[in-house]
Amino acid sequence: MAHSDARRYTAPTPSDRHAILVAAAFGSSPGAHPLPEAHGPEQNWLRAVALGGQGRYAAARAELARVRGTGGVWSSFGASTEASLLRQLGGHRAAAVLDGRALAEAGSLRTSSGSTIAARRDVGTVAARRDVDVVAAWCDAATGLAADALGRGRLAVCGSLLDRCAAALDAAESEAGEKAFVRQRIRLAWVGAESALAAGDFTRARSRADRAVELADGFGSIRHSVKSDLVRSASLTGLPDHGPAMDLAADVLARAEEHELIPLQWAAAMLLDGLGAGRDAGRVRDLDAGRVRDFCATVIKGRGGRFVTLSAC
Repeated sequence: MAHSDARRYTAPTPSDRHAILVAAAFGSSPGAHPLPEAHGPEQNWLRAVALGGQGRYAAARAELARVRGTGGVWSSFGASTEASLLRQLGGHRAAAVLDGRALAEAGSLRTSSGSTIAARRDVGTVAARRDVDVVAAWCDAATGLAADALGRGRLAVCGSLLDRCAAALDAAESEAGEKAFVRQRIRLAWVGAESALAAGDFTRARSRADRAVELADGFGSIRHSVKSDLVRSASLTGLPDHGPAMDLAADVLARAEEHELIPLQWAAAMLLDGLGAGRDAGRVRDLDAGRVRDFCATVIKGRGGRFVTLSAC
C-alpha cells in the first residue's frame, strides 16, 4: 500500500487565504512561505508586505506592480510599501518619489471623501472602513517621506512631516478610535526614535522606542515587535555601557532568524558588528556579526534586493 504521506493539496478557501496573508503580513507567522495566491489588490498588498519582510524583494515588487495599477487607496499603499523596500536598502531618494506619489494619491482621496469618519459610519461600515484606510494610507506615506528625509540628513523636514502625521492620527482617532491606527502609531514611533538618534538625543530616542515596543506588544505582529526591539536596542547605544544594547540586538538577531525575517536579521547584525560583537561583548562574544551581515546581504541580493551606495541615496 502506498504511504498516506503523499497528501492531496487542498487550496485554501477565500477566508482562509485572507487569514493566512494577514498573519504573514501583520501577525504570528511572518516567515510563512510559500504564500497562497492573492485575489484582489488588498491581498496583493498583504502578500507584498509579507514577502518584503522576508527579504523576497523581487517577488514583493511583482505583487506591488499589480496593486499600483488598481488606483485608489491600494495604489497609495502600494507606492508607499515599494518605497519602504527601497529605503531598507539605502534608496532614500527614489523612495521619496514613491512616497510623494502615495501621499498625493491618499490626499486626493481624503479631500474627495468630504465627510468625517464618524459621519460616514452612520452611512455604513464599508464607507467608514474606506475612510479609515485612506487616513492610514496618507499616514503611511507621510511617515515614509519623513524617513526618506531623515535618510538624507533633513531632520527639520522629517520632524515637520512627523508632526503632520501625528496631528492627522489624533484627529482620526477621535472619531475611529485608537485601535484603528496602531500600525501607523508604531511606524511614527520608529521614525521618531530614529530622528532623535540622528539628533543625538538618546533620551527622546529611548522614549519613542519604548512607545513602539509597547504598541507592538499589543498589536500582535511578530515582525513589528522584532523591529521595535531593534529600534530600542539602537536607542540604548547612548548609555555608557553598551551591554544592554548588545544583548537586545542579539535577541533581535535570533528572533529575526527564527522567523526568517532576513532584512531585520541583516540590520541587527549591522548594529552588533558596529558595537563590536565578537570582540568583547559578554554573552555575544562568540557571535560573528560580520559574517551574519554578509550572509544576509548575499541572500537579499539573490532575492532581488538592490543595495544603494551612499552617493546615490
